[in-house]
Amino acid sequence: MIETSTVVPVATERTRVRVPMRFADGFATTADVITFDGLVDGREHLLLGLGDWRAALERAADGGEAPLVRPHSECLTGDVFGSERCDCGPQLREAVERIAADGGFLLYLRQEGRGIGLYAKLDAYALQDAGLDTYEANVALGHGEDERDYTAAAQMLRAFGVDSIRLLSNNPDKALQLEVLGIHVAESVRTGVHLSEANTRYLQAKRDHTSHTLDLSAA
Repeated sequence: MIETSTVVPVATERTRVRVPMRFADGFATTADVITFDGLVDGREHLLLGLGDWRAALERAADGGEAPLVRPHSECLTGDVFGSERCDCGPQLREAVERIAADGGFLLYLRQEGRGIGLYAKLDAYALQDAGLDTYEANVALGHGEDERDYTAAAQMLRAFGVDSIRLLSNNPDKALQLEVLGIHVAESVRTGVHLSEANTRYLQAKRDHTSHTLDLSAA
């Protein structure tokens, strides 16, 4: 979690490759996948340019609406294995399609388990099975409730000349951190509510404890 510094070191593009993508439901698109040098935490975060992202940058430069951007934290269990204990996989799938249609960026951030790592996240799952909620479990393991830091996200955006975005997220902390880091959130755009029998308590905790904009009654 960042404190109050607004100094964001410069990151530079390292490699850019075109990657055709296809999801399990058949949706397909192509992404420009970019790696970087100079990211502050040394992790291998990715920026995916989706749809006509160049036109989105030009539109913003001409005074039009900001590009649509989702910072998405890596979730091996949800993104890859289809776990229904969270909503990460469906949010990733939704974000790729929406950003591809509009033109913008998905930032794939290597901060599993709200920054505590894969093994610790699975330890937290065991504690959730014993009755703790998703935040209580992290704390019980000696971690913060949410250890994610979006400095690298701001670095990647700035490397592409982006200083104002429409943020595709239900998490108000992402907006707060990015604003501190000098990325103006011109609009907060909600994702859908991806409710399952297995993730109801998880989503309720996000709504009630950290003010995620989730209307579970409408799901």
